[in-house]
Amino acid sequence: MVRELVHEPERLAVKAREAEPGDLPVAQDLLDTLEAHRETCVGMAANMIGVNKNIIVFDNEGTDMVMFNPEIIKSSNLYETEEGCLSLDGVRPTTRYQNVEVEYVTHVQLKAQTHDCKAVIRTGETTPYANIILQAGCIFA
Repeated sequence: MVRELVHEPERLAVKAREAEPGDLPVAQDLLDTLEAHRETCVGMAANMIGVNKNIIVFDNEGTDMVMFNPEIIKSSNLYETEEGCLSLDGVRPTTRYQNVEVEYVTHVQLKAQTHDCKAVIRTGETTPYANIILQAGCIFA
């Protein structure tokens, strides 16, 4: 289901709670909402649709990726840039990393409640643009 976007910075800045098996439908809502905004958006976090859970989705070279409870575990090569957000007007300065390694739970692991062996994605396994979206999602997640 396509959800309405949250535009209040205070709501967007609240740290997300850990995703649980009951949150699986939120991922589908995020994917539906991303698809509805495909021309202007390549990734979203659950807080953008009013759900305070650690779930992100993004377009990785035409393949949508869903991550539950993503966490940046390694990063290097800090740089300054500007970026926009579908939920907020304009662009803002921000700090990102050229290289990141993110640990996350897949939908299969979340459903089975097996989080002992998390999936890992590294820079190079995503497009450079998706790398930025991934970092933005992990910051709010």
